Amino acid sequence: MTFAEARERMVREQIEARGISDARVKQAMRDVPREAFVPESLKSHAYDDRALPIEAAQTISQPYIVALMAEAATIGPEDKVLEVGAGSGYAAAVLSRLAAEVVAIERHAELADLASRRLTSLGYANVRVLAGDGTRGFPDEAPFDAILVPAAGGKPPQALLDQLADGGRLVMPVGGGIYQTLIRLTRTPAGFARDEYGSVAFVPLIADRD
Repeated sequence: MTFAEARERMVREQIEARGISDARVKQAMRDVPREAFVPESLKSHAYDDRALPIEAAQTISQPYIVALMAEAATIGPEDKVLEVGAGSGYAAAVLSRLAAEVVAIERHAELADLASRRLTSLGYANVRVLAGDGTRGFPDEAPFDAILVPAAGGKPPQALLDQLADGGRLVMPVGGGIYQTLIRLTRTPAGFARDEYGSVAFVPLIADRD
């Protein structure tokens, strides 16, 4: 089976079968070569239905989780998106197919550099990867139409909520322990509306100390 065939099967069996219906999200998952974002030794497992280890003792998220978060964020083609925790750059690449601009912040400088070079070599020109503490957001370029946080915390950092545009959406797992609840908070004139997307398992969100 070719990688293209594996991608198509992934979308059919892992994405559509679990209820992801957004056509743009499904096409983005078909377009981005996940095998380019995993270590050489794991390329044959690139489309497995699970997270995989990457450099700096981190992981690349399960494909379904990437699609679920992207769909929950309801990203439009003119949107500016912030991702907290770039990892390998895979999710940022998927988001780049949905948004006008993506800024991804990665606390591991090694990963930020690898992801940036990888995305550039693959031609994802509307993505920037920066090294830093993503829990602080990127106030110089706020507001953002969507913010995605693929790491769990007790509650979303206030700095990220403050950087949402009117109508902006923050998607993040909240809760402690092994399992958390994936939520979307949408900024409205009356405050933040909350939607839930079921139980998930993420690594903890880590903030750098001053």
